[in-house]
Amino acid sequence: MAKARLGFAAAEGTERVVLYDTTLRDGCQQEGLIVSAADKLKVARRLDAFGLAYIEGGWPGSNPKDAEFFAAAKSVTWHHARLAAFGSTRHKDNAAADDPNLAALLAAATPVVTIFGKSWLLHVRKVLETSPEENLAMIGDSVEFLCAAGPEVIYDAEHFFDGYKDDPQYALATLRAARDAGARTLVLCDTNGGTLTGDIRDIVVSVRATLTLENPPVTLGIHAHNDGELAVANSLAAVAAGARHVQGTINGYGERTGNANLVSILADLELKTKYEPVPSGKLGELTELSRYVAEIVNISPDDRAPYVGRSAFAHKGGVHGAATARLPGAYQHVDPSLVGNSTRLVVSELGGKANTAIRAAQLGADMVGVDPKILSQVIKQLEAGGLAFEGAEASFELLVRRHGADYHAPFELRDYTVLIEQRAGAELLAEATVKLAVDGEVLHTAAAGNGPVNALDAALRKALRAFYPELDAVHLVDYKVRILDSSEATGAQTRVVIESSDGIREWSTMGADTNIIAASCAALCDSLEYAIWKAGAVVARRSERHFTSPADKKP
Repeated sequence: MAKARLGFAAAEGTERVVLYDTTLRDGCQQEGLIVSAADKLKVARRLDAFGLAYIEGGWPGSNPKDAEFFAAAKSVTWHHARLAAFGSTRHKDNAAADDPNLAALLAAATPVVTIFGKSWLLHVRKVLETSPEENLAMIGDSVEFLCAAGPEVIYDAEHFFDGYKDDPQYALATLRAARDAGARTLVLCDTNGGTLTGDIRDIVVSVRATLTLENPPVTLGIHAHNDGELAVANSLAAVAAGARHVQGTINGYGERTGNANLVSILADLELKTKYEPVPSGKLGELTELSRYVAEIVNISPDDRAPYVGRSAFAHKGGVHGAATARLPGAYQHVDPSLVGNSTRLVVSELGGKANTAIRAAQLGADMVGVDPKILSQVIKQLEAGGLAFEGAEASFELLVRRHGADYHAPFELRDYTVLIEQRAGAELLAEATVKLAVDGEVLHTAAAGNGPVNALDAALRKALRAFYPELDAVHLVDYKVRILDSSEATGAQTRVVIESSDGIREWSTMGADTNIIAASCAALCDSLEYAIWKAGAVVARRSERHFTSPADKKP
């Protein structure tokens, strides 16, 4: 795909834009995101393999976990990334050589050290409780001390944009203090995340015009937070204005509403500008990278995340689906395969026959003998009754099979009863009785459980196990209930979605009814039937129909 250069005329040149990942430091400040030192090392290795230029590992001396990480990182061979340790300028009452924070940064033995200092007089006077002159000395002393020890020093100008609006001359003076002391990358930080994109661009342009950056050569960077939901846009605007160093986190993790999402920034730069921020050929791993990090930090991937989300290239509307089927670029801004993702046509009441047919093909469901138009109409009717096939693709695949000419049900549920008994001083008792048929043979079984759905599941399996032993490997992963019309109170329509696994694959099925047991039963039956089909057990059973039961089989 040819790269569009919309809005990047000011960025023309040969300079490279480098990406600086701070997932393991700033990203870990996200509420609910907790990782071990071993987890941090896994993420760092993956980021390095992907080709990021810088990886910020944490703040040495702030906690034992980061100390453990940096100790372990010393024995790792880093192929692409330069590892950075993060900290602050010296304390106002310390000399740089005697400052514990600066000593811990050097003890981490990383090739890069990043320190932040104050750019906003409000913070200088009210947070640090020092004078503007002493703050400039703190910046200069700290940078000079670290540079003398050997590592590359990156200076993060905290609250720079707020400080610049308040007093541009002082904000620029803090940058000069860091530059004159030896820092060769000066990062402008929108720490509160509230600066608008136009202001970011104008201020970066002004800094470049005012500050001497050529002798010695100094790189400007951007570090944006997402409190105004502009972190990605602000980062790209800074690049368009001349920044060549971009900081952010994978998936936008971070404090409050998060940091700039490096995943989106990376794809935008790679696909829509002349810059190549990672080694050629790595962009196709972007979706896997995003999901890998999400898995390690134990946060569910955002389905609606740009470029890498499950829904990033999903098309639900019938017009969109039909057009995408004929011409993928009609409703997609990039080819999803470039970032390791894929087009999905969502089956729903808003979709048409194209969505239905193509989604069936993607799932491998045989549409021979099935009229997509009729099936699409059936889906619209079922979804009007409360079903939602976009969240239960196994139920959709079964629906396609059931409309095929050669469909043969692996079992038929004739009737069932579920009893709940709670007596004083005793545990709740749940029992289910089911009557079902397999190839004309009727079975009548009962089972107990710790609840009505569990009992029903146990009874169904008990009846089917003799015919389909493959079901022993199937277990429920998740059970979700959604009330569709809450105004009806206890008489509301209820949708149940069950996620199941056989240890190899996972699938989702659903049922909808005003009775939660009936909805659960429908979802359970679909789950078991899907497992039977996928295991190929139906074919085996149909070849053995001359046996009336497993006991009749002859050697």
